[in-house]
Amino acid sequence: MGIHWWELAPWALVVAWTYLVLGHGRFWATDVRLSPAAEPEHWQSVAIIVPARNEAEMITETLPGLVAQDYPGEIRVVLVDDASTDGTAELAMALGGTGRVPLSVVAGAERPDGWAGKLWALHQGVAHATRQEPPGGQEPPEWQEAPTGREPPAGREPPEWLLLTDADIAHPPDSLRRLVAAAIQDDRDMVSLMARLRVVTAWERLLVPAFVYFFAQLYPFRRVGRGGRWAAAAGGCILVRASSLAAAGGIASIRGAVIDDVALARRLKGSGSSIWLGLADDVRSVRPYPGLGDLWAMVTRSAFTQLRYSAVALVGTLLGLGVLYLGPLIALFAGLATLNGWLIVPGALSWALMAASYLPMVRYYGLRPGWALTLPGAASLYGAMTADSARRHWQGGGIEWKGRRYRH
Repeated sequence: MGIHWWELAPWALVVAWTYLVLGHGRFWATDVRLSPAAEPEHWQSVAIIVPARNEAEMITETLPGLVAQDYPGEIRVVLVDDASTDGTAELAMALGGTGRVPLSVVAGAERPDGWAGKLWALHQGVAHATRQEPPGGQEPPEWQEAPTGREPPAGREPPEWLLLTDADIAHPPDSLRRLVAAAIQDDRDMVSLMARLRVVTAWERLLVPAFVYFFAQLYPFRRVGRGGRWAAAAGGCILVRASSLAAAGGIASIRGAVIDDVALARRLKGSGSSIWLGLADDVRSVRPYPGLGDLWAMVTRSAFTQLRYSAVALVGTLLGLGVLYLGPLIALFAGLATLNGWLIVPGALSWALMAASYLPMVRYYGLRPGWALTLPGAASLYGAMTADSARRHWQGGGIEWKGRRYRH
C-alpha cells in the first residue's frame, strides 16, 4: 500500500518551522536587550513627552518614576493632558511636585481632523518641548509648571533627545540614563524598548507573551537594528534624537497612523536614521488586561490596520495561522487516532519546534515551561480577533479608543 500525498503534507510543517527557528532572524530569542554602555563625557538634554487621556489611575504608578529620574544632564517632563475628565492634569501637577525633575502639564488643544488622538498629543508635547510654533496659526497651548526643587535653567535650549513614553509605562530611576548612554555609544538615532507587559491573570498569561512573540516574528528585533527594510518600534518607550525626528517630518508625518510606533520607525529609517528595538528588563507596563474582552479590544483596534485593510492579506493571514499553528496538532492527533506514523512524527516534530521557539518568551515572562505548549490556542484566538477587526471595519464601525471613534 503506497503513501498518500496527505501523509507527506505534514512534513511541509517541519520544513516551515525549521526555517522559522533557524532562518528568520532568531526572532524567538529574548537576548536583544539594552547592553550596559559607557557614560558619555557630556550628557545631552532630554525632554520626556507623555500623552495622557483619562490616565489618573495609571500616572499614580508611573509619573513618580519619571520625575525621579537620575539623569545627570538637563531633563524635563512634559505631560500633555488630552481632554481628560478624570482629573489627570490636577493629579499630575500634584505628583510632579514630589520629584526633582521639572514637569510641565500642557492642556491639549482640540484634535484636528486627520489626527489620531495620541499622535496629536505627542505633537503638541514635542512642539512645547522644542519651542516650535503651533501649527496652522493656533495659539500656544496653556501649560502649568509643577513646583520642584530643580527648576529648569533660564533661556534653555531645545532638547537634543526626546523620550516618547506612554502614561502606563513605569520607568526605574536609571532608565533614561541607560537609554541615552546606549544611543550615544552605538550612534543610534532611535532606541526603543518593548516594555514588559503585565501577566497576572490566566488570559494575560495565555495571550500577552504570544502577542510579543508574534510581534517579534513580524519584526525580528535583530533585523530592525541593522540596515534594510525592517523597521519597528514599541510605542511605550521610544528615545529619539530630536533633529532626526524633525528631519523625518516630525510627528505630523504620521498623524493618522493607528500603529504609530511602527509608522514612526519606518519614517525614521526611511530618512536615514539608525534605529534599534529590544526587550526591556525593568521598563514595564502597569496597565491591566484582566479579561479576554480587554485583550480582544486591544488587538481588534489595530489588527486589520496591520494588514492594510486587505481582504487578500486577511485570508492569507488566517490560513497561515491555521496551517502553521494548528496544522501540527491536527496531524499529530489524526495520526494518533489512526495509528499512522506518517502523521504522528511530523506533527509531533513541528509542534516541538513551535514550542521550543516559544519557550524563551515564556521564560522571559516568568511562566512555567508548560505554557509553551499553549501557542496554538493563542494563535487561534489572535486569528479570531483579526477576523473580528476586519468585520468591524467592513461594517463601518471604525476604531474606538479612549472614548473616541476613528474612521478609516
